[in-house]
This record gives sequence, structure tokens and C-alpha cells, in this order.
Amino acid sequence: MEQRSNNTEKILQYRHISSATSEIVDYIYSRKNNLIRSLATRWKKFNAITMGGIEPNAIYTIAGISGSGKSSFVNTLETDLVDLNTNEDIIVLSFSFEMLSSKQIGRKLSYKMKRTTAELYSAAEGGVISDEEMNTVKKEAEKIKDYPVYYVDTPGSVAEIDNTIKFFQNTIAKGKWLVAIIDHTLLVQGNNNSESERAIIVDLEKVLIKAKKVDKTSIIQISQMNRNIESPERINNPSLHYPQRSDLSSSDAVFQASDYVIIIHRPEILGILSYGYMNLQVKNMVYIHFVKNRDGKLKILKFINDLAHNNLIEDNEAEPISQTE
Repeated sequence: MEQRSNNTEKILQYRHISSATSEIVDYIYSRKNNLIRSLATRWKKFNAITMGGIEPNAIYTIAGISGSGKSSFVNTLETDLVDLNTNEDIIVLSFSFEMLSSKQIGRKLSYKMKRTTAELYSAAEGGVISDEEMNTVKKEAEKIKDYPVYYVDTPGSVAEIDNTIKFFQNTIAKGKWLVAIIDHTLLVQGNNNSESERAIIVDLEKVLIKAKKVDKTSIIQISQMNRNIESPERINNPSLHYPQRSDLSSSDAVFQASDYVIIIHRPEILGILSYGYMNLQVKNMVYIHFVKNRDGKLKILKFINDLAHNNLIEDNEAEPISQTE
């Protein structure tokens, strides 16, 4: 309820501490009795670090250099939210600014059929796919067509993103769990032509913070990293190998707005032979660094690279490693 002072000037809405206290006690009780659960992913250790997976009312930032697999990772998350959480009524709103939504589906089919996208598109050395495989493509595609996923292909402004999320919260996703995915932040347009890149990101993060607080809404945004981690000084110094918060583009705004900042890194593509001061394995490995975890510890997760099939395989033998900046 809007509160007003005696001079009719508008003031911010407020509530007594008792209301907030009751709300958190109800939340703790609901978590205890599985009335509220996070959306699970296929990765058990990822789930353990993130309080069960993707939480409601939280912002997840996924970052990485070009070729690290961040878009494939988020595409996998998008699929898992539907496939692994059939007890939840979920709506996914995906702002697919970097890649056509049809190509996003191609990645899903790649994983489900264990074929590379080049093989599916009959562009690999082996030639065209068989009639039998084509029939399998059609069968898997029929299943995917029923997913509660909506794509926005055309890049828009911060205001347009805000309006679209609000529209879904009030209509298609009303009373449901809305997961909004933005791929990626640097492709978001300004509300006018004079806005700087930094100003656009700052405005976007303000919008996302407001959006996550509405009903059951989760935000997953893909963010770019700057080129610092690719510098010879960083590559040649093992103590500087691991990504840090300062490696994020527009790092302050993105970092502060996020509940989780997760950086996907493939040191192999930088020519690194032994990763970091812990001399971690490099060949065919992908590392996921939690550089911000609002309610938990900072960790590094180790994965086997299966990005050719749009997948990461969790290394079940490796324990999470402490992440230090």
C-alpha cells in the first residue's frame, strides 16, 4: 500500500520488521518441508553450492571469454529446468539476442542425440545424416515443441526488456515460476542513442533487481569478460590464472546486482598447460568459478568438456575447490 506524508509527497512503501520476520520463518519452514525447492540442474555439485539449483528471487550471472561455453551452459540449464523439474509450473522467457532461437533448439537436439551440430546440419566430413536420424530429429523436436519456453530474438532496449518481463509476470507466467534468461547483456540496447555501454548495463541491472523480487522470478544473465585474463602477464603467471570479479565487463554494476557470479573458463584455449597455483589439469577440462555466492562459499567446480554435444560432464571424483581472488 502506498504511503503518503501530510504534504501529499509520495514516499517509499514500508513495512514493519514483524512482517519480514514472518516471511522468512515461513520460507525456512517451506524449505524444510519441501514446499519450496530450487530448480534442479543435472550437476549435483552445482546444486549443492547454489542451495539446490536455481532459486526464486535471485540473479545468476554467467560469464566467460569467447569460446568458453557459457551460452551452451545456459542452454543446458534452460533444458534442465523443464526436464528435471516436472513438479514445478515453470515459464522460461529467453532473450536470445546473440543466437537465433532455432539454433538454440539445434543445440538441444545436439545434446539429446549425442551428435555435434555440424553433424546434425549435414556439414561434417561424414556427410548428410541418415533418414533414420532425421526421423529421430523429428521425434525429439516434437517433445521440445511442448516446452514452456518463449524466445525473444530481436535485441531490445532496457525499457523494452523491462516491459516484456512485466508482461509475462502479469499474464503468461502469472502464478507460475518465471525464469528470465538474457543472452547477453552487452547486446542490450540503450533507451536512446547517446547512452554509454556502462550506463545501459547499470540501467539493466536496476531493472533486473526489481524484476527478481516479483512473485517467483529467477534471472539468468550472460555477461562478457574483458580481455585482461587473456594478457600475457596473466597467462604466464599461475597465481593470476583464475578469473576475478574485475574480469567482468562493467564489473561493479553486474557484480553488485548478482546473487551468484559464475565464471566458466577453459584455460586450454589460452594455451595454458597447467592451470593456476594448484596445477589443475587443462586438457579437455572446463572450470566453473563461483566468484560471488551471496549465501555460501566461493568454489571451483571441475567439468569434463563435452561442449561438442552441448554438455558439460561433472567430474564426480573431484571435490569442489576453494576459490580465492
